[in-house]
Amino acid sequence: MSFSIGPGSRIRKSPYFEALVAHGLTHMTTYNHMYMPASFGDPDAEYEALVERVSLWDVACERQVEVVGPDAFELVQYVSARDMAGCAVGRVRYAPVCDHDGTLLNDPMILKLAEDRFWFSIADSDLVLWVRAVGAERGLDCRVFEPDASPLGVQGPRAEDVVAVLLGEWVRDIPFFGFVEVEHDGIPFVLCRSGWSGQGGFELFLTDGSRGLDLWNAVWAAGEPFGIHPGGPTLNERIESGLFSYRADCGGEATPLEVGLGRFVSLDRADDFVGKSALLAERARGPARRLVTVLLSGERLSATSEHPWPVVDLDGSPSGEVRVAVWSPKHDSNLALALVASSVAGGGFTTVTPSGEELVATHLNFFGE
Repeated sequence: MSFSIGPGSRIRKSPYFEALVAHGLTHMTTYNHMYMPASFGDPDAEYEALVERVSLWDVACERQVEVVGPDAFELVQYVSARDMAGCAVGRVRYAPVCDHDGTLLNDPMILKLAEDRFWFSIADSDLVLWVRAVGAERGLDCRVFEPDASPLGVQGPRAEDVVAVLLGEWVRDIPFFGFVEVEHDGIPFVLCRSGWSGQGGFELFLTDGSRGLDLWNAVWAAGEPFGIHPGGPTLNERIESGLFSYRADCGGEATPLEVGLGRFVSLDRADDFVGKSALLAERARGPARRLVTVLLSGERLSATSEHPWPVVDLDGSPSGEVRVAVWSPKHDSNLALALVASSVAGGGFTTVTPSGEELVATHLNFFGE
């Protein structure tokens, strides 16, 4: 299937959009009501740049939800399934957010900018509406809104070298999930050691949307000696690295315990949070489903899956679905994620592609564990 996503005012462009076009953007999708670059025409070259050199990503669609005010911590702590107590200013915690039934609503990073100011750096959902509503219902004194903050990702084994050329050797001392507020040539941004790849790198949260091209060009110039390449979050690399994608991997209808995020949920903390009682009950009985990583038989898949494929266990019973599938250079095999019944998660199964090809899944393991 081939089609185009037409431009319009309803879908927002990032501050880096003109740079994407100039560098030959060929494919895009939408994410948080924004255009998100998907490819510049050569996925193999984009993968190679990410795992061998350095890749520059427009991830402005990774929107921020700011919570600020006297009761900001109380609200953040209540909506977060991860205990935020003790998190220092300038540090980040990965923190699943659930509804009252324990269903995952988002899996943001939470950045603590001050004792009374936080950013939820979100996956694809309107989390700002949820957080704002919970705060209002509880009568908490804080503002919840989307700030002017647009991340630019620098990812890959040479990412640190690029940022050091741009800003100085001091950036090498920033710890993982640590950040500092920076101004470079009048361009303000938050520099955070983070990113949606397993290769390491930084995200530069631009806080003046009018300076997008300036920041892109500055990073590009610093990266040219290291073979920098335009790209974006890369499906095969992120699955190889065990990075979860909300909605893509679970369809928006799963709990954090089902999708391998249990270690990021603070079920034994003393205070209450949204979804705690449901998650405690689920932990006691065990998750009904598990997200697993599998290698699939067959020839190299020519494209990622657009729709889930049904899973059938070895006895022929329906037992879940393959959510995403792609070719993995690391494994020299088709690689997939499947959300399946817990009874199947430790064994094998078959799945049928939309074209009718039957594939056998092997090498199962729990995703993220």
